[in-house]
Amino acid sequence: MASKPKTVYICSNCGYETAKWGGRCPECNEWNTLEEEVRTAATKKSAAGTAMQPLAAQRIEEISAENEIRYHTGMAELDRVLGGGIVDGSLVLLSGDPGIGKSTILLQICQYLGQTLEILYVSGEESARQIKLRANRLHVSTEHLRILCQTDAERIAEYIRTERPGLVIVDSIQTMYLTELTSSPGSVTQVRECTNLFMHCAKDYGIPTLIVGHVNKDGNIAGPKVLEHIVDCVLYFEGERHLSYRILRAVKNRYGSTNEIGVFEMMDHGLVEVQNPSLMLISGKPKNTAGTCIACVMEGSRPILAEVQGLVAASNYGNARRMATGFDYNRMNMLLAVLEKRAGFFFGNSDAYINVVDGLKLDEPATDLSVALALISSLQDTPIRDDTLAIGEIGLGGELRAVSFCDQRVKEAERLGFARCIIPRHNMKTLADGIKGNIEIVGASNVNEAFHAAV
Repeated sequence: MASKPKTVYICSNCGYETAKWGGRCPECNEWNTLEEEVRTAATKKSAAGTAMQPLAAQRIEEISAENEIRYHTGMAELDRVLGGGIVDGSLVLLSGDPGIGKSTILLQICQYLGQTLEILYVSGEESARQIKLRANRLHVSTEHLRILCQTDAERIAEYIRTERPGLVIVDSIQTMYLTELTSSPGSVTQVRECTNLFMHCAKDYGIPTLIVGHVNKDGNIAGPKVLEHIVDCVLYFEGERHLSYRILRAVKNRYGSTNEIGVFEMMDHGLVEVQNPSLMLISGKPKNTAGTCIACVMEGSRPILAEVQGLVAASNYGNARRMATGFDYNRMNMLLAVLEKRAGFFFGNSDAYINVVDGLKLDEPATDLSVALALISSLQDTPIRDDTLAIGEIGLGGELRAVSFCDQRVKEAERLGFARCIIPRHNMKTLADGIKGNIEIVGASNVNEAFHAAV
């Protein structure tokens, strides 16, 4: 006699299961994340007369430690984020907002990888004609690219086992489904089990697989959190919809660093690599204008220069207004308090605004000094020198704290033609001697010293 279907509720955020629905998940405390799923118990097969194969464990010295095979994508920025290229047999999840360029970059790399690999592009959202039109626009014409418009994950996996392509692209995982599961495509169980199926195909046959994932309204990957644990690499495409620049960031990478970023620009013919992000971010900087200062942030091993703009204006209301774009709002308020208490600059009756040009986000304490100098420059209506770069973390006592990777930051400033660099005095002791002769290095102990050296 067949067993009755069982109804369970699964949290789409953490995967918690419960027999009763509730407005709030008791595990992760998220609201309205419990989704209904109907399960049918599988019929157990008799194991009589079947001998179970014994398990065999390997000694660690018997395991080969040879370098893994990596496939270059033809995009140096993407290779940098992946840690050197796509690893053979890896499962990579690419996520981002709608229209950010996920499908575009995957179709673009097919032109280069198609020279040596047979590529299978599985689409669950677009027709073959739509993909062909986009391929024509992106100038993708490799004959080794096959298009499969299918959403049945089991049939796709069987095709992969039979044809053994060199690379598989699945766009997107939320459209895939398994027929034996009663839940709809995109549900927690369907996304998890379909990802597991593609993971086994990638590992068993050594086929690198790229999966596109949607994001929810909060910017997180749609589906269970376990999805990010299954894959080997999680990439996020970031960028403002009204800006042409895109930033590719790795939040998980079993084969490389998670600190590297790739910078691209969306053009009519697709995504174009930005080889020199610093030059791009500071281009168009106004000359001799109060309220601007150049900051340097480390993204992995790469120093990136960005323009920080500050605006201080008289407040027309009782409470002064504060606003920060690309910089932490609470840290901005802390810096304003330090500048008033320790440095003698009064912002109480003025509105203060901070903006980081081109949508870059500064989340490193080493950018404190450039933000503070931009605010002081606007308050005093005194421009910061155009050839000056400011680096330093500001403490609650108004002092400048030492920062890491100071040598790389100063070298990047010198390479881009800056003549003066203001750094914390403590970093002067550890700075390489070869750098000091090529660019003027000014050590400052507090904010006041740094401002007088910058004007």
